[in-house]
Amino acid sequence: MTIAQLSSIFFLQMAVIIIACRVVGWLAHRYLGQPQVVGEMIAGVVLGPSIFGAIAPQMQAMIFPVETKPILYVGAQLGVGLYMFIVGLEFDRREFRASARSAAAVSMAGMLVPFLAAALLIPMMMGTPGLFTPHVSSWQATLFLGSAIAITAFPMLARIIHERGISGTKLGTLSLSAGAIGDAGAWAVIALVLASLGAGPMVAVKAVGGGLAFAFVMVAVAPRYLARLEIIAEREKGVSSTLLAICLILFLLSAYAMDSIGIHAVFGGFLLGSAMPRGALVKGLRARLEPFATVFLLPIFFTYSGLNTQLLVVDTPGLIGIALAVLLVSILAKGGACYIAARLSGQDHPTAMGIGVLMNARGLMELIIINIGLERGIIGAPLFAMLALMAIVSTLMASPLFELTQRKKAPPTMPKQ
Repeated sequence: MTIAQLSSIFFLQMAVIIIACRVVGWLAHRYLGQPQVVGEMIAGVVLGPSIFGAIAPQMQAMIFPVETKPILYVGAQLGVGLYMFIVGLEFDRREFRASARSAAAVSMAGMLVPFLAAALLIPMMMGTPGLFTPHVSSWQATLFLGSAIAITAFPMLARIIHERGISGTKLGTLSLSAGAIGDAGAWAVIALVLASLGAGPMVAVKAVGGGLAFAFVMVAVAPRYLARLEIIAEREKGVSSTLLAICLILFLLSAYAMDSIGIHAVFGGFLLGSAMPRGALVKGLRARLEPFATVFLLPIFFTYSGLNTQLLVVDTPGLIGIALAVLLVSILAKGGACYIAARLSGQDHPTAMGIGVLMNARGLMELIIINIGLERGIIGAPLFAMLALMAIVSTLMASPLFELTQRKKAPPTMPKQ
């Protein structure tokens, strides 16, 4: 396929992606009470081989040929990274410092219990051919499955919190903080698994050491220097094109730094955003970046992951039983552990329930991990489908359960006259 053909196909793809995401997002919100972001995740799966490819395989292959996947991958990483930069701009650092103890407790519980649950599931799963590849040992399988169960849909969590208007609240900040800490830990474990399978020990060393160093710089050093950007924004009464370019360059370098060490670009964007000075700079950046990032770029992320998701390979009673066991254990392990940890750290019941529900959603971060597992020869197609199903179900549960828990928390209001 020539460059001109790739360009032409890309324009068609983007039109189809935006139409599908807006329509399915509207339907999900109108009839299921789900936020736009969940509809976009479903739209990504709909455009993939599981639905669109099964109904109209020739048309699906024509719109999304294999040759265009690298282009979509780059757009996907840019979209989710830039969105997480915007999320970081809203992150309340003071509230995070106030709730750091609770966030650490929630994230640790949300990591430890899923790994214990994975250890219980592995003996049954290792005895089923096709779930893990033959060269994967039990401990490697346990670490990978534990990471898959422990992961939180960090970008999706952020967008649900944003759409619900709780970004600056204790619940929103604590959930985002715990999700960020837990997901960073899960990515470090994945790096360890890859290192043990032949990628080399430096993979894990670079991921853990580099991630900690980058986080330290963004928390302790960068805010002092970035404060100068706020002075410029106040002097110019907004964000000029030059100032916008500077901020985008910093975002791209941060995303590159985290992606190159094996964590993920989203953490680079988020940490940079959280380090930015609050005021005219943040207000101007959000006004300039948010509409394009959420409407145009972020749907590429959902679609790219959906193109790699095939749900129809779980087709025997034994595989269906394992899929249900993985789903049930994952929900109880992650959500239950985060709820209990939040309660023990001093949160009230509704807040702890909200944290448990939000942390239990896996979303597309799960799909990123299982795509890595499939590409690196750790898991087979049936387990890929099981974990993708778990990601979809746990994410669909999040919004209605969250509304239920917070409705109970809210005080009664006087009826309208």
